Amino acid sequence: MRTPYRVLVVDDSALNRVLLGRLVEGIEGVEVVGYASGGEDGLRKAIDLRPDLVTLDLEMPGMGGLRMLQVLMQNRPTAVIVVSSQDSPQNVLQALDLGAIDFIAKPCGPMNNRLASIEAELMEKISALQQARLHSSEKAEHEVRVAEIRGLADASARLVAIASSTGGPAALQTLFSAIREVPDAAFVVAQHMPPGFTRSLAARLNDCSPLTIYEAEDGDPVRAGTVLLCPGGKNLLLEQNGDQIVVRVVSPPKSQIYTPSADALFASAAALYGPDLLAVVLTGMGNDGAAGVVQVFASGGRILCESRQSCVVFGMPKEAIATGHAEAVVPLQQMWGEIERRCDMRGRKQSPPSVPSD
Repeated sequence: MRTPYRVLVVDDSALNRVLLGRLVEGIEGVEVVGYASGGEDGLRKAIDLRPDLVTLDLEMPGMGGLRMLQVLMQNRPTAVIVVSSQDSPQNVLQALDLGAIDFIAKPCGPMNNRLASIEAELMEKISALQQARLHSSEKAEHEVRVAEIRGLADASARLVAIASSTGGPAALQTLFSAIREVPDAAFVVAQHMPPGFTRSLAARLNDCSPLTIYEAEDGDPVRAGTVLLCPGGKNLLLEQNGDQIVVRVVSPPKSQIYTPSADALFASAAALYGPDLLAVVLTGMGNDGAAGVVQVFASGGRILCESRQSCVVFGMPKEAIATGHAEAVVPLQQMWGEIERRCDMRGRKQSPPSVPSD
């Protein structure tokens, strides 16, 4: 019999705890092993009960969620999903820095409606982590086919399009902080996030990288040495405007499951850049990016995927690899080296352009 996936719910609201517990218990193979009303109680129970996952509110009296998370990660690293209000993006990003692997933004409105509205998202994220645990003992894919492409002539990608979801903020920080020399290429990123968080994420990434990283605005030019991060809840498309390429920030169709859409970004980039495009699929749940990878390959572009070895959730990379078009599958720590090999590193000794002012 399969061992249940065990969850601890930490929230100072009794009603929230009850409602979250019901949602969690509704997931097949998942059980709530405890509830805590504050950071001190949550920390004790996390250490004593040893859950697979903690759902954590950040704003609590006494020991708050951030402090609990910090102490927990120092003493017993545990998977944590932050469930917090939308008006605290800095706190949420700080939680991700401290080791939380994902977050769910509580929408505004009556309490029952607020939690009911996140039911599908909560179930999907917990189910993805549950599956990740089931497959954690499998042999990790890494450096697949890398040896086969060592003899290829270095490409000179002009655009690197990156897709990520669960675990993505930390993965992006690892990737962009590994850069020592700015390549002669532009970067665009689709990180699954709701509205209100990507501007702060871009600022944090910018602080740790020699690239210039900021949240994209409609009409921004695509320039070498810059990273345009798609605003949360929107899609990022590219179009030719005179002698330059610019981005369009558009609302997604109602039928779209994952936002921002990696598929939409990859398809749009492939149509304009063809063989000058490098698509990179990092950690994340679901299959977003797989259809876009097919279009990138058809246009002559190249694809890199993160391996299971370093993924928080091996969903998006797995589906992209399944298309048969990924030319390399590598751990995150090796990803920048693979990107660098496919970009033109000449002529980028000068400083990148400054961040546009608001």
